[in-house]
Amino acid sequence: MMYRILADLVVIFHLLFIIFALLGGLLVIWRNIMVLVHIPAVLWVSVLSFKGWICPLTPLENQLRLAAGGEGYPGGFVEHYLIPVIYPAGFSFDVQIVLGITALMINFVIYAFVYYWEKRRQDRTYE
Repeated sequence: MMYRILADLVVIFHLLFIIFALLGGLLVIWRNIMVLVHIPAVLWVSVLSFKGWICPLTPLENQLRLAAGGEGYPGGFVEHYLIPVIYPAGFSFDVQIVLGITALMINFVIYAFVYYWEKRRQDRTYE
């Protein structure tokens, strides 16, 4: 039972990390220091996507599921949990590249917004 709970917690953490990598740039508005955590997360997610690597959290989850008496699964977290929802027909390396580019573009837009927000805030301060 404990291993199953731990495996589920790894899945939740994995999903939260992906959401953070995609949208965490908005936290820079709250605290500028968040950029030091967010940029490496974005780079990590992008490299994983571009290289076709499996995140280390996936084997950890599989190990915990096996220890709980369940079964692991082949591939990575995205292929197992997210792709069936987003792309039910299948998953290919090309789709993985598109996901990596999408992550970078989302963050480019977010950081452009953050830059604009900060610039506006500074302009109001000096008026």
